Amino acid sequence: MEISLNLLREVDAEVLFKFESENRWFFEKMVPSRGDDYYTFNAFIRRHRELLKEQEKGLSYFYLITNDAGKIVGRVNLVDIDKEDNIADIGFRVGATYVGQGIGNQALKLLLKTDLSVRQIRGKTTTVNHASQKVLEKNGFKKIGMSEEEFEMNWEMMTFVYYLWENEKLLCKKE
Repeated sequence: MEISLNLLREVDAEVLFKFESENRWFFEKMVPSRGDDYYTFNAFIRRHRELLKEQEKGLSYFYLITNDAGKIVGRVNLVDIDKEDNIADIGFRVGATYVGQGIGNQALKLLLKTDLSVRQIRGKTTTVNHASQKVLEKNGFKKIGMSEEEFEMNWEMMTFVYYLWENEKLLCKKE
């Protein structure tokens, strides 16, 4: 499947809400819930507008992963961009019906090929989310540690696994 990355826009709110709502059950198997309020349309719209303001300021970039028919199949986000140290955090999710098709891997690869102004990207996933771990590792993220504290989610104990990617293009320029 051919995919593309598209920066989040105001007009995406309704289809994104539908995507998030339809996949809530699936996402919450692997990551902590965003809470019930996130899945009420008015609260979602407020949050959507906040994200757009954050993106406008260059503090985060929110991408929709779309297939060749223009349907949302996932998301990939660069968030908490520290402009002084050129570091950001990454998050991504692929809809339940699209898992196992290499979409997360393709999307992250596309993102990393863009003209990123960050020197490093931090990734974090749970010990049970093996698919995300594989996607990060396939794209050059190095495992740098695990949290010491365990937590329970969906009746399973887990911890966070931390990753780091370094932008070779920017590292070479510094030397």
